[in-house]
Amino acid sequence: MNNNELAYMSIADQAKLIEKKEISPVDLVKLCLDRIEKWDGVLHAWITVCGERALDQAKKAETEIAKGNYRGPLHGIPFGAKDQITTGDIPTTMASIIQSDFGEGMTATAVTKLEEAGAILLGKTNLHEFGKGSSVAFHFGEPKNPWNLKYEPSHSSTGSGIAPAAGMVSCALGEDTGGSIRGPAWANGIVGIRPTFGRVSRYGGIMYAWSQDTIGPMTRTVEDNALVMEVIAGHDPKDPLSSTRPVPEYSKLLTEDLKDVRLGLVREMSIDRKLHPEVDKSLHDALDVLRSLGATIEEVSLSKAKYAVALQLLTSDVDVSSMFVKHWLRDRWDEFDYGTRTRLAAAALVPGSIYSRAMRGRALVRNEVLETFKTYDGLIALINFVPPLLLDDSRETIHSGQDIGTRMFKSRRICTYPFSMANVPALSVPTGFTKEDVPMSIQIAGKPFNEELIYRVAHAYQMATAWHTRHPDLEKTVGPALAESEIKLAGE
Repeated sequence: MNNNELAYMSIADQAKLIEKKEISPVDLVKLCLDRIEKWDGVLHAWITVCGERALDQAKKAETEIAKGNYRGPLHGIPFGAKDQITTGDIPTTMASIIQSDFGEGMTATAVTKLEEAGAILLGKTNLHEFGKGSSVAFHFGEPKNPWNLKYEPSHSSTGSGIAPAAGMVSCALGEDTGGSIRGPAWANGIVGIRPTFGRVSRYGGIMYAWSQDTIGPMTRTVEDNALVMEVIAGHDPKDPLSSTRPVPEYSKLLTEDLKDVRLGLVREMSIDRKLHPEVDKSLHDALDVLRSLGATIEEVSLSKAKYAVALQLLTSDVDVSSMFVKHWLRDRWDEFDYGTRTRLAAAALVPGSIYSRAMRGRALVRNEVLETFKTYDGLIALINFVPPLLLDDSRETIHSGQDIGTRMFKSRRICTYPFSMANVPALSVPTGFTKEDVPMSIQIAGKPFNEELIYRVAHAYQMATAWHTRHPDLEKTVGPALAESEIKLAGE
C-alpha cells in the first residue's frame, strides 16, 4: 500500500488499519498535512491548517490505542470543518476579512462530538463568503476542482468538498442551506448529505438562515458518511431545535438489496428538462442499476418545485441579510466580496409583506414534498441538469437581468432547493464522469428523519458501481499548474 492509496482509502478501511495498529494516526495526519502543503497552493481548499495541534492530538490517539483504549472507527481519523463552523481557539473567518474570528471561543457540538469520538481536527476549509455561494473573488484563494481545474468545485461548502476528494483529509463537515453540501459533493465526486433539520445540532454553526441551515458530513463513501452521521447526530440541549429522536446506527443498517424499496423519480428535477446528454446517460444508467437491485421506480410530479429558486431568495436570503444590514453592509460595504454584498443588499430590500407570503409559499412546497412520502419511500432527482460548469461560467457576476437568468438562477439549482424548503434529508452520490473527467451525481431524498433509507439506497447503488473507487490524479491535474507557479516565482 502506497501513500496515495492510504490517502484515498475509506474511513472504514483506515479505521481497521488503525485498530490493528498497522498504521498510526500520526502517519495518517502527517500524510494529509503533506498533501495539503503540496497541493493546496493551487486547490485552495483550506483557510486555516492547525498542523501542530493535529499532530499532538494524533500522538495522544496513538498512545490511547496502544494502551487498548480504542474509541471506535473515528479514532485517529483526520477531519476538516467548514470555516462557518466554530472550533474554539481556532479562528472561524467565514471567508471574510471583516473580522478575523466570528467564533468568540465557541465550539460547535458537531465538532465536539467528533473529537470525543477520537477524530482529529486538521483545520478549517474554504467557502464562499459567509456561506452564501455567490462569491466572485475569494479572500483566501479561489477553490479549484481537483478533477479538472477548468471546472467549478461548486458553491459554499467548497473546501469541504475538495479536501476529501483530493485525499487531504478523510472527511469534512459542511453546511447546507439550499444545496451547499450536495453541490460541492456533486462537483467533486464525493458523498454529501443534508440531514433532516434538527437531526444534527446547529449549535456553534454560524447560522444566519435560521430556518433552513443544517450541518452534515462530506465523505468519499456512503458507509463513511453513515459512520460520521451516527456520531454527530442527536439531541443537544444547546440547540433547542435539535430533535430528541434516537439516532440509529446507520452504518450497521446498510444493505445491498432494494427489493422492498419504492422510489419516485421527480420529473421536474430530472427528466422534465432538456438534459445535457452526459447527464441524461448518467441518470438513466443509475436508474437501471437501482432497478437491477430490486427497487421500484416510478415518475412523480412536484409541480411547485419550479418556484423554489425565487422562494429561497425571498426567504433564506432575507433571513441572512437581516443580520448584516445594521452595521456591516452599511459601514463596511467595500470589504464584502462583490457577489456577496449585492445579493445581501438585494435581499435587504424585500418588504416584510413579500417575505411573509414567500414563507407561506415555502410551506406549500414542503407540503407537496411530504405528500409524496405517503406513496414512495424515497425520491430521486438530479443535482443539476448540466454537469459542473466551466469555472468562469459558474461565477455569479450579475450586471443585467439576463445575467440573473443565466448565472444566478442556473447555478441556484432548482433540484436542491425544494428538499431544503421541505427540510427533509437529501444526499448526493456520484454516478459517473463526463468526457472532461468531471463528476456527476444523483440526489436521493427521504421523509423527515429517514436518513436510514437514503443511506441504504445510496450504499446499495455504490456497491453495485465503481465510481467511488476513482480518485483525481493530482500529479496530472494540479501538477502542471503547480509547476507553472513555481517557475513564475523563480522568475520573480
